[in-house]
Amino acid sequence: MLLLLSRRVSPTSFAKRLARPRKPLAVPEPSLLHPGTQVFGAKFGTVSASAKRTGTMPERRPFVRLPTDVYPVNYGLCLKPDLVDFTFEGKLEGKVEVTQGTNQIVMNCADIDIITASFVPEGGDEINATGFNYQNEDEKVTLSFPSVLQNGSGTLKIDFVGELNDKMKGFYRSKYATPSGEIRYAAVTQFEATDARRAFPCWDEPAIKATFDITLIVPKDRVALSNMNVIDRKPYPEDDSLVEVKFATTPIMSTYLVAFVIGEYDFVESQSSDGVMVRVYTPVGKAEQGKFALEVAAKTLPFYKEYFNVPYPLPKIDLIAIADFAAGAMENWGLVTYRETALLIDPKNSCSSSRQWVALVVGHELAHQWFGNLVTMEWWTHLWLNEGFASWIEYLCVDHCFPEYDIWTQFVSADYTRALDLDALDNSHPIEVNVGHPSEVDEIFDAISYSKGASVIRMLHNYIGDEDFRKGMHSYLLKFQHKNASTEDLWECLEQASGKPIAAVMNSWTKQMGFPIIVVDQDQQGNDRVLKISQQKFCASGPHDGEDCPSWMVPISICTSEDPSCTKLKVLLDKPEATVVVPSTGPDQWIKLNPGTVGFYRIQYSSGMLECLLPGIRDLTLLPVDRLGLQNDLFSLSRAGMISTVEVLKVMEAFVNEPNYTVWSDLSCNLGVLSSLLSHTDYYEELQEFIRDLFTPIGIKLGWDSKQGEGHLDALLRGLVLGKLGKAGHKPTLEEARRRFKEHVEGKQILSADLRSPVYLTVLKHGDSTTLETMFKLHKQADMQEEKNRIERVLGAISSPDLIQRVLTFSLSDEVRPQDTVSVIGGVAGSSKQGRKAAWKFVKDNWEELHNRYQGGFLISRLIKLSLDGFAVDKMAAEVKSFFETHHAPAAERTVQQCCENILLNAAWLKRDVEDIHQYLLQRKAPPV
Repeated sequence: MLLLLSRRVSPTSFAKRLARPRKPLAVPEPSLLHPGTQVFGAKFGTVSASAKRTGTMPERRPFVRLPTDVYPVNYGLCLKPDLVDFTFEGKLEGKVEVTQGTNQIVMNCADIDIITASFVPEGGDEINATGFNYQNEDEKVTLSFPSVLQNGSGTLKIDFVGELNDKMKGFYRSKYATPSGEIRYAAVTQFEATDARRAFPCWDEPAIKATFDITLIVPKDRVALSNMNVIDRKPYPEDDSLVEVKFATTPIMSTYLVAFVIGEYDFVESQSSDGVMVRVYTPVGKAEQGKFALEVAAKTLPFYKEYFNVPYPLPKIDLIAIADFAAGAMENWGLVTYRETALLIDPKNSCSSSRQWVALVVGHELAHQWFGNLVTMEWWTHLWLNEGFASWIEYLCVDHCFPEYDIWTQFVSADYTRALDLDALDNSHPIEVNVGHPSEVDEIFDAISYSKGASVIRMLHNYIGDEDFRKGMHSYLLKFQHKNASTEDLWECLEQASGKPIAAVMNSWTKQMGFPIIVVDQDQQGNDRVLKISQQKFCASGPHDGEDCPSWMVPISICTSEDPSCTKLKVLLDKPEATVVVPSTGPDQWIKLNPGTVGFYRIQYSSGMLECLLPGIRDLTLLPVDRLGLQNDLFSLSRAGMISTVEVLKVMEAFVNEPNYTVWSDLSCNLGVLSSLLSHTDYYEELQEFIRDLFTPIGIKLGWDSKQGEGHLDALLRGLVLGKLGKAGHKPTLEEARRRFKEHVEGKQILSADLRSPVYLTVLKHGDSTTLETMFKLHKQADMQEEKNRIERVLGAISSPDLIQRVLTFSLSDEVRPQDTVSVIGGVAGSSKQGRKAAWKFVKDNWEELHNRYQGGFLISRLIKLSLDGFAVDKMAAEVKSFFETHHAPAAERTVQQCCENILLNAAWLKRDVEDIHQYLLQRKAPPV
C-alpha cells in the first residue's frame, strides 16, 4: 500500500515527550488461552528505549491471535452487492482443515451479520452452528457447534449480509459522476491491514493463506473485476438484470490482498514483453488518461522479473482508478487499486510532478506483486519489509524507466531526510514494532516503516553491492514463495549471498529506534589524514545524554576532493569511536563522509573540516546529493540546538549558483520550516526578504516559459522557484502571476500544467474574495481530479480570516472528496499563523464528523499532523494533550505524542535562536559602515 506521506512538503519539527504514565493492562495468562494462540499487549510486548527512559508509552491493548485448530484451505466466496441500498449478501463455502478437535470456530468478522452457519465434515453429515458470539472490540466471531468437529477436512458454510460502507475500508461504496453528470456508486475494496473481515468472515491474518474462488453477482451493465481473470459470465437465474461472474482460482494468498470492484470503467491494454496482459481501467470516457501508467507498468513487470529472476505469477494485472480512496494505492494481487491522481495522466493537463508520482506509485505497487504478495510478512511486525522494500525499489524502477528524472537525488529529499526528522523524536519507534490489536496496526503505516525502511535498505544495498543483493533477493523469493517470512529470513539469504554480517549490522537499525550522529575531526600526519570518528544517538532535542546510549553498526564511506564521486575508503564503525587513516591525502584536499548521502546518520564535522567543504557548495564540486545532505545536516543540528541557526542561514546563501532542482527543493522546505517558526514573531517579513534574495537569481535565469532542450527537472525547478518567490511577495513574480492568471481564467492563454500550482498559490496568497470565488469556480469546472486537488492544496494560502473560514467550510462540502478534505485543512494550517489557529479550531469543532469519517485509518493521523505541526508555544502542547485525552483517537496516539513533542521543540528553538536570527537578517541589509 502506498500512503500519501506528505513527502516533506510540510515542516516537521520536534519536542519533549508528553504522555501520562498508564497502568499496565490486564492480559490473560498464556495457560488460560485457547491452544495455539499468541499474545500481544503491555505484558508481553516490547517497550522502546525511550519509553523506558521516560516511563511512558502508547497504550497497548491486550490481543490474541486466532487459534490454529481450524484453518482455511480454500474460500469459495459469492457476493451480491446492491448498489442502490448499499448492502451486500454473501455466501461462503470454505474448505477447511481441523487440526485439533473443537466445538467452536473462531474467525475475524466486523460489521457483518451471519444468517446461518454450518460445518460438513468430509464424508459426514452437516452440523448446524448453534450460536454466533460476536466479540466486536476484537473484530472476531465464535461459531459454536453442538458436537466436536473432528480432525480432518470439511466445508464451512456461512450465509451473511453486510453494508457497503462509506468509510473507504472493507467492501465500500465509491461515489462518481457519469459523463452526463448523474451521481452513481461503485462497490470497491480496501482490505489492508485488517478489513477483509468487513467483506466476509475469514481468518484475516497475513500468515493464514488460502486460495480463493470468487463469484460476483452484479448488474449486467457493470464491469466486475477481481484478482484473477474471468472464466465464466452467465445470466443470473433469479433476476435477468444481473449476471454471475466467476473468476479463476487464485494462488495461495493472504486475505488482505483479495479485491473486487464493480462499477463503470473504460480501459486500455497491452501485453508486457514477458506475455502478461496489462490493463489500466479509468473512469468512462478517460481511457486516454490510462496510457502513461500502462506504458510504465508494461516496462516495469519485465524489469522486476529480471531483477528478482522470478516471473510474475498471474496471467494478468489490472490497474484501476477509484474515485473515493484513502491511500495512494493498494497492491491487491492482480488488481491494483489507485487514487485517480496516482494513476491518470492527461497529456495536456498533467504536470511533470504528477507524471513522476504516477511512475513511482506504479513501481511501488508492482514491486509488491513479488515482495509482499508472493512472499508475505508473517505478521504486521514485519510490515516494514513490505513497505520499506517497495519504497526503495520504486526508485530503482523509475531510474530504469526514466533516467532523466535524477530520481535517487530526489529520494534523499523525499524519503531519507523525512525519516531522519521523524526518527530523531523521543516518540519515534523502531522499524520493527510488536503490534497486536488492529488499531495498533494502522499506526505503523508511517514514515518509519516506509521511508526509514527504504533508507536502511538503500544503505544495505550499498553495503552489499548490487550483484550479491540480487542473488540474496532471488534465493529469498524462491525459498519463501507462496509462504510467509520474517525480517530474519531475508537477512539470512542476504548473508549467505554476500558473506557479510548482515543480521548483526541490520538488527541495530531495525530493532532499536533512532540513528547516530557521527562526530568527526581530523589531523594531518605527513601525507595521510587521520580521522577521529565517534557515534552517539542523535536526538531532536540535542545530544543524547545518559549511560544507556545505544550504538549502531554503521557502514561509513569516505571520499576526498580528488574524486568526490568515488569512495576512497569504507569502514564499519561497530563501536562508539574509532581512528581511521585515509592514506595519500594531502593537506590541500577536503574529506567528506557519506558520499551519496546513503548512510542513515547525521554528521557533525569539526569547524576546520566544514570550512574546507563549504566552497564545494558554491563552486559545485560537491555532488548535488552531497550539497543537499550537508545543508540538511546543518539545518537539523541547528534545530537541535547544537549549532546556531544563523550559521545555517550563512551556508544557505552559498547556494546562490545552485542549478539542481532537488537541492533547491530541500532548501525551500527548510526555509518553509523557518518561515513557519518566525510567523510567531515580528520578523517574518525579514525572512521573506532573505528568501526573495536567495531565489531571485535562479528565478530570473529560468524565466516563466520553458526553453528548447529543457527537460523534466527544469519544469519542476521553475514551478518550485516561482511558487517560492510568489509566496514570499516578490513583486515582479506576483504581477506576472496575476497577468497570466487573468488570461487563463478568460480562456485567452491557458496556463501550462507545470505553472498552475505556483500561479494559483501566488494569486491566492495576495488575493481577495474575488480571487477565491474564481478558484472555487475553476475547481467546480475541473474535469480532472489532479486539477481539483491542485486547487484544493493551495486554497489555504488566502490571507483574510473570513475567507480562511470559507475554505475550511468548503473542505467538508460535497465538492471535496472525503479523502481530500485532509489536504484542504492541511493547506490552511500550513499557510499562515491565522490559518494554523483557524484550522486547529475547525478540527476541534468538527472532530466528531472528521473522526467518524476517518476512524481507525491513517488519514486521521495525517489530519492531526498537518493541523498541529507549525505551532511553537508551550501551552499549545498542553492544550493538544488535553483535547486528545477526552477525544480518543487510538490509531493516532503516537502521532499526537509526536505533535506535542514537535510543538515543545519548536518553542525551545524559537526562544534559543530568534534574537540571533533577527540580528543577522537586519545586519545583512545594513549599509556597510
